[in-house]
Amino acid sequence: MLEDKILVDYKQAMKDKDKLKSSVLSFLRAEMINVAFTKKKKLLDDSEAITVIRKQVRQRQDSIEQFQNGGRMDLAQKEEKEMEILKSYLPAELSEEEIKKIIDEAIAATAAQGLKDMGKVMKEVTPKIAGRADGKLVSDMLRAKLAKPAAA
Repeated sequence: MLEDKILVDYKQAMKDKDKLKSSVLSFLRAEMINVAFTKKKKLLDDSEAITVIRKQVRQRQDSIEQFQNGGRMDLAQKEEKEMEILKSYLPAELSEEEIKKIIDEAIAATAAQGLKDMGKVMKEVTPKIAGRADGKLVSDMLRAKLAKPAAA
């Protein structure tokens, strides 16, 4: 289980006196406990844990952007290091080519004609990419793909 691995790594970071990693994992564990409590569970399964980690990564990305816009490169670099620690617990991302292939298969399976069918196609695509690609990227790629036939 992913949550168990995070706990083991957290304990190791504490022993190694790795302040950055231990603080990131401590915060992540607290967030996972909150989500588990909300769902009335003792532990999260791996897909739920990945969702929590992805949310943390997105928050770091937003913070990095804000710090860079504010000229605080020191804080942006700290956030980037934290984000790398979090990303190490995520499954390997799909390449854009793999995402395009999944989108093409889903469009063929649903016989989508244009943007009005985007919801149908996303329902088909989402389980296949679950946790392995950024939802916004997939949505943008799908939107571009479905918009082309309508313009032609």
